[in-house]
Amino acid sequence: MSAPSGPGLHRRRFLLSGGSALLGGAGLLLSGCDRASEAPAFRDLLGRAEGLTRTSQRLLQGRSALAREFAAADISPEFKANGTIEPDTDIYAALLDDGFADWRLQIDGLVDRPAALSLAELRSLPSRTQITRHDCVEGWSAIGKWTGVPLGLLLKSAGLKPNARYAVFHCADDLDGEAGKGGEQSPGLYYESIDLIDAFHPQTILAYDMNDAPLPVAHGAPLRLRVERQLGYKHAKYLMRIEIAERLDHLGRGKGGYWEDRGYEWYAGI
Repeated sequence: MSAPSGPGLHRRRFLLSGGSALLGGAGLLLSGCDRASEAPAFRDLLGRAEGLTRTSQRLLQGRSALAREFAAADISPEFKANGTIEPDTDIYAALLDDGFADWRLQIDGLVDRPAALSLAELRSLPSRTQITRHDCVEGWSAIGKWTGVPLGLLLKSAGLKPNARYAVFHCADDLDGEAGKGGEQSPGLYYESIDLIDAFHPQTILAYDMNDAPLPVAHGAPLRLRVERQLGYKHAKYLMRIEIAERLDHLGRGKGGYWEDRGYEWYAGI
């Protein structure tokens, strides 16, 4: 996973002062009272504020605006491994033991051609390398170099059905029962989602290399999402499956992500 291990919520600033004011009061309620976050009117308030952020960012920057890219000299000497650093499941342990030779990335849902791709097959496809800054909701940042296959390339190959709207990322790390990570609430398997605008963004890649070496386990081996215009908890690690969906309400608590089900915003644009 790519989210903080503690329970604290840190709200980013909105692009417009109106959005900032709207969420400012909502953020105080969310941090102070779990019951408020369950109220329909309160959830609607947060949803409208989040929609304002998304609309404002895409209006001002454009759908294909790139996150800043850096030079090799800017790469951070230390890049914190946040959240899960090695999934504690028998399935992942077996995959790790054989060097992920038997691992397959499943692509299914609202696609014409479901696929199951090995790591070697992904490495054989056209790739993109980018040096970008990872911004965590906890307040720290680090710069790393990532190489992987553009997500849009895989989705084009799979063929999207007309009602496809979201890419959902199902991961290997199971947080169920880990109270410090919100895992006292089921389901425990980490998941995330983005819409197809971000899925086809040129900097949205499925990274298998970090800093010119195979992706370390602590950073999501064998494959992780990089969606560079969003905060770190959206960058799902330990990818197992990509589900193309029309809606998100069938997943978890229906908010579109593991941490979103626990109060974070679905759209984490920066």
